Amino acid sequence: MKSTGMTRPIDTLGRIVIPKEMRTSMDFNVGDPVEIFMDQETGTLAFRKYTGMSCKMCGSLEQLTYYSGSFLCLACIREMKSETKTNSTPKKDSSNIIAPEKRNRTYKSNQLMISKLKDLMLELPELSQMEYAKILGTSQSRISQLKKML
Repeated sequence: MKSTGMTRPIDTLGRIVIPKEMRTSMDFNVGDPVEIFMDQETGTLAFRKYTGMSCKMCGSLEQLTYYSGSFLCLACIREMKSETKTNSTPKKDSSNIIAPEKRNRTYKSNQLMISKLKDLMLELPELSQMEYAKILGTSQSRISQLKKML
């Protein structure tokens, strides 16, 4: 079990509020049944969403099949089968795809970049910061920083 560091008081009726972050991460919704487990040796309480014997997708209690740790009804199984048949697309052949080369980042001194930018601005004053960035091989935000240093 993971310790979150959160503490919650028990109210006069013995209730504990489970923080919203935990409820969303555990997929607990308002009205969901919850199983409570207790280990007296370690003094631990554990909560788990109660699923019971109902379809995991629609909640039906009819014609259930156990698959991969949960129950699914026959209607949902048929629906999934029909979706996989209609959504099946041919796989692309990835054997001839070449991965792009990774470029190592090169760091240039501020003075060098400022002088290059200054020369470029004198030569081509009508360009935007984005265009200067493409020419110098840097980002538009870096050009903005360099312009402030001019």
